[in-house]
Amino acid sequence: MGELSTGHKAWVLFFLFGIGIGILFFLIGNNLDFTFKTLPNVAAGSPAPDFSLPDLDGNAVRLSDYKGKLVLLNIWATWCRPCVDEMPSIEKLYNTFKNNDFQVLAASVDTRGKKAVGPFMTFHNLSFKALLDTEGTLKKAYRTTGIPESFIIDKNGVIIEKIIGSIDWSSPGMIQYFKEQLEKPNIPKG
Repeated sequence: MGELSTGHKAWVLFFLFGIGIGILFFLIGNNLDFTFKTLPNVAAGSPAPDFSLPDLDGNAVRLSDYKGKLVLLNIWATWCRPCVDEMPSIEKLYNTFKNNDFQVLAASVDTRGKKAVGPFMTFHNLSFKALLDTEGTLKKAYRTTGIPESFIIDKNGVIIEKIIGSIDWSSPGMIQYFKEQLEKPNIPKG
């Protein structure tokens, strides 16, 4: 058994390339969530994609229900150490502004849903709204790359900040930032 000649190597590469192209067309043709279409931009200045997710009581919560409020959308999981670390500061931020036009929507991507998130929220004394995203709805809609990822959404439903990773949401700088955002008038666009 000797080595392949240059001509045979070219045919093998051509054959493998053909198989790869065939698989690509199979995936596209069978619409297995593999497309080349351009997804809408999800960044500061773009409209926040609306969604509907259940809360811990099973009620459907839509982002559009909070139009007119400043929203912190936090995408997280109970098993994510940086996510867990930032939860107390999110609670402090929420308690600082909950009587204003402010809402925290903490969407957990835990596949165990309420079984994981409910006890976690109770154990850590978290009172902001927890949502269950067991299907990864927000990963696609918001084009996230990991967790935690957070989006600050203004009163008109426009993303004003996207934060990748955990931060101290209760730092004096963040409290001032949210205070300034809440003081801005709600000027509907359209």
